[in-house]
Amino acid sequence: LRLDDEYQWKGPFYFIQGADPQFGLMKAWAVGDTNNGDDEWGEEIKLAEQAVQAVNKLNPKPKFFVLCGDLIHGMPGTQWRKDQERDLKNVLKNTDQDIPLVFVSGNHDIGNTPTRETVDNYCRNWGDDYFSFWVGGVFFLVLNSQLYFDSSKCPELKQAQDEWLNGQLALAEKHKCKHIIVFQHIPLFLKNPDEDHDYFNLDKSVREEIMEKFHRAGVKAVFSGHYHRNAGGVYKGLEMVVSSAIGCQLGKDQHGLRVVVVTDEKIVHRYYSLNDLTSGGIEQELLDLLPKQN
Repeated sequence: LRLDDEYQWKGPFYFIQGADPQFGLMKAWAVGDTNNGDDEWGEEIKLAEQAVQAVNKLNPKPKFFVLCGDLIHGMPGTQWRKDQERDLKNVLKNTDQDIPLVFVSGNHDIGNTPTRETVDNYCRNWGDDYFSFWVGGVFFLVLNSQLYFDSSKCPELKQAQDEWLNGQLALAEKHKCKHIIVFQHIPLFLKNPDEDHDYFNLDKSVREEIMEKFHRAGVKAVFSGHYHRNAGGVYKGLEMVVSSAIGCQLGKDQHGLRVVVVTDEKIVHRYYSLNDLTSGGIEQELLDLLPKQN
């Protein structure tokens, strides 16, 4: 496959978005100790295995499987982190080798206040904390949202990502891409673009700057996790999609994955519980948007 082939629109395709497998949170949440209660994650291993099996069974195959952060629960420097990472990698290596995995850094992966060291560690383990890629004429951007949340200990990293992002958005315009889609862990907002800032979204001033930048660049959608519930809203035609977790649920949603179909005109997505996706696959209505299989 020549990379420049991927600049061309070749018709509709789909990908799978998951978020927050977060090995260790279910026990920590149950015992009410989110700092050191994460010494067991057997439940999350089973859920992640179910997610991988569900994705492997899909036909046609998705173009890729993106995990939008909080891969594990143990914060940098905590006791169980290495074991959680190892166990997650062991589950993920069973993903069909024709389905690329895309990783997004979350606050538990690099810390609520990341440092150069925590970011370097993440990059060694999971790959770059921000990067871009093309699939069939669609431009995808993966961002490190912790740098927007609190970059006080690594301002130079935030500045580097900002400059890179401006360059990438200029590049997207030059290539006349079909759509631009962004992945980041922390949502810009949960329901309304002007809602108050809290733990689960970005600070208002930061959010407004990013939303406006994305809007001007023609970004169609931002996909996030972090909230452990499904949510979302719209800002001037930019859709903010917040997907619930593969792991611990903090609301009424089921453990699940989001199926995202990219068509000529629009981006259509639906959240499936792991059980529904495993037993029923993708429903006909979405399959009808994809090219017929030979």
